[in-house]
Amino acid sequence: MKTIFSLNSANWFFRDCSNQEWLPATVPGCVHADLVACDKIPDPYYGSNELDLQWIEERDWEYQTEFEVSGALLESDVIELLADGLDTVATVWLNDVKIGASDNMYIAHCWKVQKYLKVGVNTLRIRFESAMDYIRNHRTSFTPPVDHLDPVGNSVRIRKEPCQFGWDWGPRLVTAGVWRDIRLEAWSVATLDRFTVDQIHSDKGSVSLSVAAQLSGRKFGVRYVVEVSFEGDVVASAEADAETMAELSIPKPQLWWPAGQGAQPLYTVTVTAFTKDGSELGQKSKRIGLRTVKLDRSKDEWGESFQFVVNGRPVFAKGANWIPADCFVAGLKREDYARDLIAAVQANMNCVRVWGGGIYESEDFYDLCDELGLMVWQDFMFSCILVPADKSFLKSVKVEAVQQVARLRDRACLALWCGNNELPQLNQKFFAAKPKLKRDYVKLFHELLPSIVEAGSAGTDYWPSSEWRGVFESGHELGEKSGDTHYWDVWHSRHPVKDYEKWNFRFCSEFGMQSYSSPQTNATFAPQDSNVFGPIMENHQKNTAGNQVILYYVSQRYRFPKSQDDLIWLSQLNQAYCMQIGVEHYRRLMPRCMGAIYWQLNDCWPVASWSSIEYTGRWKALHYAARRFNAPALVSAHVRGDEIVGKGNYRETSIREVDLYTVYDAPKSAKGTLIWDLYHMDGRQLQTSKKSVRLRHGQSVLHKTVDLSQAMAEHGRENIYLKIALLIGGDIVSEQSVLLAPPRFIDFPEAKTQAEVKIESAKEAVITFTSTAYQHAFTFDFDDSNYKVLDNGFDLYPNEPKQVRVELKQRVSKKNLLNALSYKSLKDSY
Repeated sequence: MKTIFSLNSANWFFRDCSNQEWLPATVPGCVHADLVACDKIPDPYYGSNELDLQWIEERDWEYQTEFEVSGALLESDVIELLADGLDTVATVWLNDVKIGASDNMYIAHCWKVQKYLKVGVNTLRIRFESAMDYIRNHRTSFTPPVDHLDPVGNSVRIRKEPCQFGWDWGPRLVTAGVWRDIRLEAWSVATLDRFTVDQIHSDKGSVSLSVAAQLSGRKFGVRYVVEVSFEGDVVASAEADAETMAELSIPKPQLWWPAGQGAQPLYTVTVTAFTKDGSELGQKSKRIGLRTVKLDRSKDEWGESFQFVVNGRPVFAKGANWIPADCFVAGLKREDYARDLIAAVQANMNCVRVWGGGIYESEDFYDLCDELGLMVWQDFMFSCILVPADKSFLKSVKVEAVQQVARLRDRACLALWCGNNELPQLNQKFFAAKPKLKRDYVKLFHELLPSIVEAGSAGTDYWPSSEWRGVFESGHELGEKSGDTHYWDVWHSRHPVKDYEKWNFRFCSEFGMQSYSSPQTNATFAPQDSNVFGPIMENHQKNTAGNQVILYYVSQRYRFPKSQDDLIWLSQLNQAYCMQIGVEHYRRLMPRCMGAIYWQLNDCWPVASWSSIEYTGRWKALHYAARRFNAPALVSAHVRGDEIVGKGNYRETSIREVDLYTVYDAPKSAKGTLIWDLYHMDGRQLQTSKKSVRLRHGQSVLHKTVDLSQAMAEHGRENIYLKIALLIGGDIVSEQSVLLAPPRFIDFPEAKTQAEVKIESAKEAVITFTSTAYQHAFTFDFDDSNYKVLDNGFDLYPNEPKQVRVELKQRVSKKNLLNALSYKSLKDSY
């Protein structure tokens, strides 16, 4: 049996190599976190402290530990030191003998160390060279033609997490340290390294598995046993020798589905290796989901499809882009990932894209995606900036890619490998000017990486870049025919929000709108009165023109706010509105468009950004809206036309009609009722209509075009709104208001709100809100963190009670809940 001796919990110390002071360290970890723990630097996230901590990237750092080894351990045939991640330019000494080195953060290392160990105390020392020294002295012949994000430049010369060097939502905090597990492993005769599982799904529904064990050492006479269990019961087993595959058939297979499409049953596959005489050599287990996932790119009436097909069923990908969960990724735990991944599913998402400027995530991350039903679009870690293509760089990347493909190949959640983020579109003109740059690009992303995926994956598809349409050309019209699109005209180019509806993309994998984090989150890094244009808040706004663009869009839709807190809230309402327009448009295009993955789900520190979940875990207005616009049964309005401002600042509108759609992606068909009512702001119901509708998986259906020209002429477009709803079994499953003018031009009525509370248990309460008049964007909050809700930022209609379930972290009284509650609507912001 293999003996595993973890070095994570050993007494580690670290020092700045420019002095001799050794300080206690944590492994896995990083130098910034260790310096904070030792009170040597302030919190890098607070205030503008980031600006004063750039010296850290210029120093060499050394980590050291002592550990004891027994004579029995040294009698093993093989002893190896395994380091799953060293960040980044590392030299490793064991008892003052150099045993290895690394210059790639993403590579796991295994060194044979038996001859360097001794009985008793041993010393392990790792020196991390300054990343900036490495960049200045390596691959100096390569300078990327353009670098939009690294304020110093040339960080692509080192194989290290790109966004550490600064991004348009993240600080420049260049880390060093032992960032993943480190351990000794000792074994004799042979050992089980890993195993792979290939699935064969027949047309009749049966599933068989082919399991291949990979062993090191003497394989003669070695055999292994495979057991597949489900919910604690063994459902299949087989035996094979070291050189053959074990074949198993799964009785009554239960298939794994993305969230919203079915359940996520996980089978446990356990492989145990034995010697000829029956001695156990090792055992490994992994959980798998029985499923097929393919990227379907078939010719169709619009060009070429781009859709994920799971177990033979096309699935519209609803999700968001994932960035690292923290600037300091070392030592992140399951709960650090669970908070935001669970929230993604709560917002009716079924997909996350692991963006290529961060890290290949931990096992905890992929465990959660397996369990929650979140398909993972997995980028290789290249983003925006062209990288070198010299032999040593490509050799290192090859090792990295082989390891990561092998590590993730059997994950139920893994849907796609993608070569990079945005390299072709951002460097197109440089490819034309310097053909060698294009040849080097092709060598890496069209030759090396796809060959590794094909050889090492369990049939997972590869896509060379995001965005990509199959040709080295840009243009939105190409995205209407094939491939995936990043659409940033809304935001970067300040195009009207309605421009989302101009393009019929096959799959939109990036689009977004910034907002400020809440005052509660801002208070964690800045005094409560910090001005959003002041130095601290500006340091926590990493997009060059971010504040100006936020104000531009807010001013198009809302009135001048009466406080900074209201401005922050309006920025979030605007963000939610923009993403609703985009996502609902893409969903209405189904099946021509089969994916909407907005930018971005999460933050890596407290910051103004495109996220729908703040760094502290607070949901922005967007995340509540996402729960509604991602609903499996959706009623959606396409407002034909728009309001424009003409000469003399006179307002004009081309709005006359509203198209009413249902969009449905639940697996089982249903019958529903579509209702549309026209209301005056004074509460009068001007029209009411309804229609029975059939709901089928994968269908977007235009049911009715409502002509409002007469009502607009009679009452004025600022004085009426259309209320639409979809009912199934008598219950409202989707509901929204359609305004016919920007809210800043609407005089919303004065309203009184009544809030009634019912405590249903120690863990749950229900609040019922009732309003005397129409309230747009009704939002409520609590003065402490004891409460959590999944529904917020909705409209209240006159005398129509709205119930919201509240999750309680501890028992509270009705009185205390009411005292903690506050609420407002858009009218209260000015």
